[in-house]
Amino acid sequence: MHPQDFFTQLQNQGISFFAGVPDSLLKDICAYITDHAPLHQHVICANEGGAVALGIGYHLATKKIPLIYLQNSGLGNMINPLLSLADEEVYSIPLLLMIGWRGEPGFKDEPQHVKQGRVMLKMLDAMEIPYSILDTDLEKSAAILTHAICDARQHHRPHALVVRKNTFAEYKLSKDLKVSLELSREEAIKQVVNALNERDVVVATTGMTSRELFEHRKGQNNKQMSDFLTVGGMGHALKVALGIALQNTKREVFCIDGDGAAIMHLGALAIIGTLACGNFKHVLINNGAHDSVGGQPTAGFDIDFQKIAMAAGYKNAMSVATLEELTGAMDTLKKNQGPQFLEIKVRKGARKDLGRPTLTPLENKQLFMNFLQNS
Repeated sequence: MHPQDFFTQLQNQGISFFAGVPDSLLKDICAYITDHAPLHQHVICANEGGAVALGIGYHLATKKIPLIYLQNSGLGNMINPLLSLADEEVYSIPLLLMIGWRGEPGFKDEPQHVKQGRVMLKMLDAMEIPYSILDTDLEKSAAILTHAICDARQHHRPHALVVRKNTFAEYKLSKDLKVSLELSREEAIKQVVNALNERDVVVATTGMTSRELFEHRKGQNNKQMSDFLTVGGMGHALKVALGIALQNTKREVFCIDGDGAAIMHLGALAIIGTLACGNFKHVLINNGAHDSVGGQPTAGFDIDFQKIAMAAGYKNAMSVATLEELTGAMDTLKKNQGPQFLEIKVRKGARKDLGRPTLTPLENKQLFMNFLQNS
């Protein structure tokens, strides 16, 4: 189904406000919404729960139904506002949820999506949120959409549209901000880890970052034991790294983070700053985009991460955009007590032949834990 046709169906049904967190299964329709929704009628949110809250505010102000989009892994972030605010037994708010079905049974997917896909419909049932599976046929999708909106409006409750892989035809984002920067994310990762010693610990955020780190280590024939690849749980790599650093004070712990992940759970910076963990080093690679799920923009280039980190209590914060700057900043990062913060501004994109980790998450975990126990 072409995204334009579905967007027109939504408009014809009175749906004109959109909020959410991008998903690879929804990247084509999200790109179309980005290009064609008016200013302030489409908000790419920090996290999925925030998107629900934004939609609730929109309904309170207009009496209209918003569309909230997400990958099914984001359901966890939505449970609280869905059940404690939007639910029929609380404020009874009509919402249209559009959920990308990663890990759908019968389709091969990455390990972190398998169980999520298997239990997703049961989760919706448990929350008593009715759902409809969107069809690729235009007439059928129109009928499904009409039913979902009527249900949400009549019962004043959320209704979910479940979207399977390849439901939408390809659409390329035209409002794609081109930023001229010297470094790619992969080049930045290489420079960071090459500057570390054998005892240092690396925790990498989800998406392309973990994949590129794994490929680099593999290319160097490294044992890959010192890296924890946070393949799921977007935004939580920071706290995983902090938990390790607090218990392994004789090792330097480097979290390689992303702008979208950091913004999703920005409160983690306040906890890190408050705890003043001396061996904690936070490296944020900022490309201003949700690069792993279609390149939708984040607020990464619109905010000052340096000032945020310093205000949160970090000992020092730096921002670089060139190889020369990065080399000097890594020297500073390594020599000084943490928490230290380093933002590396990079261009978005990844090479087309980028592979995926060949270790299973369980294998990665065991190798990593063995490394931490090794004196």
